[in-house]
Amino acid sequence: QVQLEESGGGLVQAGGSLRLSCAASGFTISGTGMGWFRQAQGKEREFVAVLSANGMLRDLADSVKGRFTISRDNAKNTVYLQMNSLKPEDTALYYCATLRTWYSGRSSPRSYDYWGQGTQVTVSS
Repeated sequence: QVQLEESGGGLVQAGGSLRLSCAASGFTISGTGMGWFRQAQGKEREFVAVLSANGMLRDLADSVKGRFTISRDNAKNTVYLQMNSLKPEDTALYYCATLRTWYSGRSSPRSYDYWGQGTQVTVSS
């Protein structure tokens, strides 16, 4: 049974940092593309970052480039999202998800199969 559990969210001041974790079970992340999305209140879910199945390719939304980094620890079967220089507009519920294929629509939620429950990030000004 595939399960994803996000953690690491919280309240932080603008300019601060957080590291989100996505612990996976029921499958091996080393052979699976993994992505992060976020959804602010009243807005659609939006792409943040994705890591390819082999761990060699990364893609990030323009709004987070230079501030966020996606990585993984195969031994822990966990994917991370390091978020630096946080801004109030980064406030959202953050989700991790499993990517179906790298080469088609990897920034669309429809390309992802399994989702976690999310972890809340709130950035105060």
